[in-house]
Amino acid sequence: MICRHRPVPLAVIPLHIRLKTPDIRGMAHSHAHDHGSANTPCAPQDADAFLAEAEALVVRKGQRMTRIRRKVLRLLLENDGPAKAYDLLANLDGEGAAKPPTIYRALDFLQETGLVHKIESLNAYVACGHTSHNHSAVFLICEICQNAEELHAVATSQALRQETEAAGFQMTRAVIEVRGRCRRCNA
Repeated sequence: MICRHRPVPLAVIPLHIRLKTPDIRGMAHSHAHDHGSANTPCAPQDADAFLAEAEALVVRKGQRMTRIRRKVLRLLLENDGPAKAYDLLANLDGEGAAKPPTIYRALDFLQETGLVHKIESLNAYVACGHTSHNHSAVFLICEICQNAEELHAVATSQALRQETEAAGFQMTRAVIEVRGRCRRCNA
């Protein structure tokens, strides 16, 4: 199964691959799925349950889920697609005079804990429900309808890890962005 994120406006961006995903080993599940399947749901299924699990995860790691971090994560969960930092900042109602560094610190923290992925070419963020294991995020970005989908590509992640280890490189994060045409636009 593929996670479907609502269409987002795209600038003309060249095809590229960026390597950067959170190392989230040892985190608890937010939903059940088959780890052997290549395409499993990536977006959290229940926002309130996911927020409670995220809070517990952060506490287990000896850190704090601050009010701002919680609010940013909730905004991402409520958004239909990838969200830019400044859009999130504009929606931080009741958080006083929150400034860009505040939102970026919160997003960095959420990425490091594996609760959020950054789509590099869009400079936008999405919540990720795969909190129980390390995985490489593969984003399929349609150049026609501007839809962004997250694909949980288990075999791709394993192959990438094997190749980087064979090269003597210790990979800590990987995000792969693929541009092309989605199934709907190909029909």
